[in-house]
Amino acid sequence: MSTRPKAPVIARTLLGLTFVVFGANYFLHFLPEPAVSPEVGAYLGALVAGKILTLIKIVEISAGVLLLANRFPALALALLAPVEVGILAFHAVFGPADLPLPGVVVALTIYLAWAYRGAFAPMLRARVEPAAAGGHATAEQPVTA
Repeated sequence: MSTRPKAPVIARTLLGLTFVVFGANYFLHFLPEPAVSPEVGAYLGALVAGKILTLIKIVEISAGVLLLANRFPALALALLAPVEVGILAFHAVFGPADLPLPGVVVALTIYLAWAYRGAFAPMLRARVEPAAAGGHATAEQPVTA
């Protein structure tokens, strides 16, 4: 029996499935579409006309597949973070009653970001030096006077 915690695997699978299903639905239309207000229709119409929504859905599907496959999970979470901010803002403005699902998605992402915090640590350094040819970026050494 494995001693690995199962909660990150479950959270990663749920989050990955959520984004794969809802992202694929944009292209395949297998879920029923709810009626939308004129304001929501105008907003979504602008995103569709500008091809922004297509790009967002491609990112959602790609990141969801990465999460499901457990390949580059930190990258997938970093790609999904701004998408989730947009989803949360959309529901906060246009449908506050629908906030629980985006709230669960954001909670799963925050949990996974914590679970994979070691992968994010280098990205969160205040100062780094560019990598030399063939080398790795390093934390800037403190300057002593």
